[in-house]
Amino acid sequence: MKVLAVNGSPRKTWNTATLLNNTLEGAASQGATTELIHLYDLNYKGCISCFACKIIGGKSYGKCPIQDDLAEVFKKVEEADALILGSPIYWGRVTGQMAAFLDRLLFQYVEYSDSHRSYFPKKINTGFIYTMNVTEEMLKTYGMDKPIEFNEFGMRMAFGACESLLSFDTYQFKDYSKVVSTLFDAEAKAKRRAEVFPLDCQKAFDMGVRFVTDKSCN
Repeated sequence: MKVLAVNGSPRKTWNTATLLNNTLEGAASQGATTELIHLYDLNYKGCISCFACKIIGGKSYGKCPIQDDLAEVFKKVEEADALILGSPIYWGRVTGQMAAFLDRLLFQYVEYSDSHRSYFPKKINTGFIYTMNVTEEMLKTYGMDKPIEFNEFGMRMAFGACESLLSFDTYQFKDYSKVVSTLFDAEAKAKRRAEVFPLDCQKAFDMGVRFVTDKSCN
């Protein structure tokens, strides 16, 4: 079984990447083969609205025709038995790299009709891990939960299943004394990272285990 994770954060060793690695560790503990892809290492653009993936009888029907670094990633997605995406929340939504990736990933597979039929060759378990500087209350107050809900909706349309893991109030800087960040309590942040973030890591690990052992989509 192959489990693929995609990191939409520019950081390879911080909150988002840590949770994704824990998910893959959980999958590997059940015998899965795993891989982590860092989007910020790749050269690609967002959807160019060519609609080649929607032209009836076209050679790219149901497939994104753009031959950049995402072409190889999409091959790996189709070979995977489970897919986990991860992104920090930047200005109320996923990073620009992840947004561009999602546009290309999802639009190619979902039929442009009322039925929203998926052209992805099978149903697989998918997950979306979000890390954010804000609290759960702030997320809802500012309406940042709506993009998360829509991402889950899109993933379900394309792949058949999706669940989200949200890690709130994360420790953003290694040294808060070097940045202007008076909106947040650095000591409280450090305490939460020590006490709560390990629980989020366990949830991520459990997600990886569950995606391998749950055969409902495989």
